[in-house]
Amino acid sequence: MKDLFTTGEAASICKVSQQTIIRCFDAGRLEGFRVPGSRFRRIPLKNLVRFMKDNNIPLDTIESGKRKILIVDDDSEIVELLEDVLERDGRFEIKTASSGYEAGMATEKFRPELILLDYMLPDVNGNVVCQTIRKNPEFENIKIIIISGVVKQDEIAQLLKSGAEDFIRKPFNITELTDKITFVLQMK
Repeated sequence: MKDLFTTGEAASICKVSQQTIIRCFDAGRLEGFRVPGSRFRRIPLKNLVRFMKDNNIPLDTIESGKRKILIVDDDSEIVELLEDVLERDGRFEIKTASSGYEAGMATEKFRPELILLDYMLPDVNGNVVCQTIRKNPEFENIKIIIISGVVKQDEIAQLLKSGAEDFIRKPFNITELTDKITFVLQMK
């Protein structure tokens, strides 16, 4: 686990908006420091833990140290494969959903850092899910990787424009997928 966090990372850990963290920081309720010569704020781990305890925010995200991933796909075999591979990796906490509606509910409750999103769901397509997530400021730090086997190059460009960070084509190579997940989770 890191020992220094950005306001976006602190927001993700606390499951609040980045604006909430910034307001608490600026009001002195969350101690940290500004990076010299910039407007960026940094929050040491011990200060974040104190803030979370003072505000009755569960420490489970910090304590587990695992990155939260939501897998959204209506193909149970793909979900099972992804869940198995990512849980065995040991760095991730996994939840799953099989429709756009379930994805919305799970995103609200689980607050994933990354969503692996099938493009073609039974009730909605990936563009709509991406746009819906991007419209909500509380979810601005959630990363999205679209997974699909039936998307054309112009559709991929549209998905990236709608808010997805990356795309991976089915069938996929497991190593390539975990590499993409690691890379996307490191993006600011």
